[in-house]
Amino acid sequence: MPVSRRTFVKAVGVAGVAVAAGTAGVAQAQPAVAPTRAAGVVLVHGLYADGSSWLEVIPYLQSAGLAVAAVQNPLTTLADAVAETRRVLALQPGPVVLVGHSWSGTLVSEVGDDPAVSALVYIAARAPDAGEDFPALARQFPTPPASAGVVVTPDGYAQLSEAAFLNDFAGGVPPERARALYAVQGRNRTTLPGERTTTAAWRHKPSWYQVSAQDRTIDPELERFLARRMGAQTIELDASHLSLVTHPRQVAGLILAAAGISWA
Repeated sequence: MPVSRRTFVKAVGVAGVAVAAGTAGVAQAQPAVAPTRAAGVVLVHGLYADGSSWLEVIPYLQSAGLAVAAVQNPLTTLADAVAETRRVLALQPGPVVLVGHSWSGTLVSEVGDDPAVSALVYIAARAPDAGEDFPALARQFPTPPASAGVVVTPDGYAQLSEAAFLNDFAGGVPPERARALYAVQGRNRTTLPGERTTTAAWRHKPSWYQVSAQDRTIDPELERFLARRMGAQTIELDASHLSLVTHPRQVAGLILAAAGISWA
């Protein structure tokens, strides 16, 4: 039986966050624990984006005294993306909260076992289990509208059409900002989304998840399933896939909760 949207919190601004109810056959939510006080945050963007997608969130984190770095995800292979994420992690003061949006939840799951990482945060993100065929899992849920707008270039890279980007990926984003994000969108190698992880850090590390109720890029019910499966401390926002742009304060509040920082 699916969890009702009402079982999720609509916004967060302090370290205490609500936890979604569990479902038979799925991991129960993690008990509330005092998170490790983090010194830094590493943010990773997903497909059809670049590091600038975090610009609205970063000032909130910096004002809380955290060192913040955004990874420029190469979107070529999982190995390349993992290497770049590890390189940025190694430069940060520990402990570090590792945050992924969209596809980069794959990186959070793969890289999150790094000893420097104290907590994991997934923003409307994938959260694969070790070795899982994630596209097959996603096919068990409704196909999101943005999928129809994927355009493959002759050299084997994928991007979103302008219509799909503005209407599905960036819903609710002010038009000028949405068009700018479209102009800087990352193009990913078409084989990247099907690559499989070797580990699932969420099985061992404290995890937080933000569900986007109006997501047209990843099905919201898939997001709810992933949050329940990992037992994440979870919030739900009435947002599109780009919640980090339209709801930066709430997204920052969730990250600060994972960082062990109370913020009114």
